[in-house]
This record gives sequence, structure tokens and C-alpha cells, in this order.
Amino acid sequence: MNPSKGTSPSGGTSPSEPGVVDALPAVAPQLRALRRRASLTLEAAAGAAGLSAAHLSRLETGQRQPSLPMLLALARIYGTTVSELLGETVADRDAVVRAADMEPTQAGGWTYWQAGAAGRGMQSLRVHVPYGAQGDIVRVHPGEEWLYVLEGRLRLRLGDTAHVLAPGDSAHFDSLTPHRIAAADRAGAELLFVHTLLQSPTAALCLGPTPGGTP
Repeated sequence: MNPSKGTSPSGGTSPSEPGVVDALPAVAPQLRALRRRASLTLEAAAGAAGLSAAHLSRLETGQRQPSLPMLLALARIYGTTVSELLGETVADRDAVVRAADMEPTQAGGWTYWQAGAAGRGMQSLRVHVPYGAQGDIVRVHPGEEWLYVLEGRLRLRLGDTAHVLAPGDSAHFDSLTPHRIAAADRAGAELLFVHTLLQSPTAALCLGPTPGGTP
């Protein structure tokens, strides 16, 4: 539960367009450092993420800001978490995350809060999905996802089957199943989201963008 409307796998969005992270100064150096730690060339990492090498280079030099889907994809490829990509650290891998410590981040039109510690085998987020954001983007990637609707209604498409989830409903599915997530109501939807992380930094990531979209 990723990724921004109006982008292409090779082109990406410009920093002035809506749906990108507005100010993430730590991302650029972290992206480069973690790619090198994973022993991946610029071309290999970009290909696995469905990006051009030139676009990934611009992300690493701060000329472009990544969307949440891009961060999730790169985190899986590098065998890390979005928290580490953002330069966030949890000193002692605390088991408890206090509400006051959850800083909201916007990406791809979504707002999300880290709801778990970094460096784990899965990542948990609290997410606000606004109406009309990323609803046409199909995502396909290794791993598993679990989501639980807190407020509003959520449209979830798994393969050829469409579902509408109300508050209290949940879904648990294999991420290799093509899936789309969108708010069903204009007020948007609030949900809890957990996904597993690939532990091998060289594992291939399979993305299936729709025309005009990046997972």
C-alpha cells in the first residue's frame, strides 16, 4: 500500500507538480548510499524500479523528489525501509511508537505516518488516501500486503475482482496479484497498512505501471 499519478516510468514528475514529496533533504544522499551498499549500479537499480537511469540519477542528486511509491519500490530493491531512505533512525529499535513521534509525510498525494520501527522485516504505516489520488495505478511486486480500513470507504481491485471496503474491513493479499487502491468517497479513506520487505537487496522487483502512471 504505493506509489504518482501523471508520471511515467522513465520520466517521473517535476518537483513543482503535486503528488511529490515537498522537502526531503536527506533522501538524495541516502538513495545513493543505500544503492551502493546494495552493490547495485545505477542502471540495475533503475531498471528494477521501472525508472530510467537518468531519472534515478536526478533523484540521487536532489533534482527530483520521489513519490511514496518510488520510495517503497527502492526500499524493497535495497533491502531496507522507507524510514532508512528518509534518513530516519530509531535508536534502540523501540517496540513502541508514540503518536507524538509520528511525523506525517506526503507523497504521491497520500499522507502517511510510520507506525513501526525501522530495520524490521515488515513495514507498518497509517495512511490517508485522498479521493482521486493514484486510483488508476496498478501495482505488482513481490511480498505481501495487509490493510485495515479505519475511516471512509476504500476501493480495492485485486486482479479482475473489485471490492469496496468499509471501516473495520481488512484485506491480506499476495503483492504479485495486480492491485489498485483508491478512496471511494470524496472525504478520502484512512487505513492501517503493513507490507513485507524483500530481504535480498538484489531481488528483482516486478512493477506493472498503467499508461501515465508509476507504481
